[in-house]
Amino acid sequence: MPSNRFAPEILDYYLQGREDGRLRSGRNRLEFWRTQDVLRRLLPPAPAQILDVGGGSGIHAEWLAATGHQVELIDPIPLHVEQASRLPGVTARLGDARRLDVPDSSVDVVLLLGPLYHLIDRADRITALTEARRAVRPGGLVIAATIARWAAVHDMIRLGLYQDEQVRQAADQAARTGVLPDNGDIGFTTAYFHDPQEVLGEFADTGLPGATQYALEGVFALYAEDWLDDPARRTLLLDVARRTENDPAQLGFGHLLTTART
Repeated sequence: MPSNRFAPEILDYYLQGREDGRLRSGRNRLEFWRTQDVLRRLLPPAPAQILDVGGGSGIHAEWLAATGHQVELIDPIPLHVEQASRLPGVTARLGDARRLDVPDSSVDVVLLLGPLYHLIDRADRITALTEARRAVRPGGLVIAATIARWAAVHDMIRLGLYQDEQVRQAADQAARTGVLPDNGDIGFTTAYFHDPQEVLGEFADTGLPGATQYALEGVFALYAEDWLDDPARRTLLLDVARRTENDPAQLGFGHLLTTART
């Protein structure tokens, strides 16, 4: 994907409007609740100035604003900006993670909870992280989400689709190279899947050494969906997910948050 533009299939995928509901139902709720849990512990007290880059329709911006933070959302998808603009306390506008139209050292936190998924070239990911670091005040936070290298293989086996040759080839390619090709059978578009150590290297090369990593779903992403519907069992699941979030063995599943101070 050339710098400063997105592949058409990525734009087409998000223009379908499915992202707004992705984290609100089913197994994806685990990703949402765990992201919320980690962020609540990492973020400074409200009212912090938070730049939610690639924030989609505002599913995280909504609760961040409701807790008193000053949230500006930037996203390249017009539909997402329109949806986020309706949320109380959220300012939303079009923009690109690689060219943030904000002053240096102007915010307390930059969230990249999506952009690194679709920046296939390492140089673009470094540019996005560099822009995030530039925008954050000294001592502020850069927090980025990535998808685990083997996530597509795990998901396709869980869904019973891995035996399909085209599905298997796409998932195996992601595990081998990090690049997931656009594939309707997998249900996702062109994306980049990281090895955990690779993310740390990208942070370090951006001038953000000493980053900390948090497994969001961990291995529980593979089998715990029915626990999410039972409040008592959900509490137990979220507790053990928190207690194991820094275990290296958990970092290879689902989504990962990496964070560092400027």
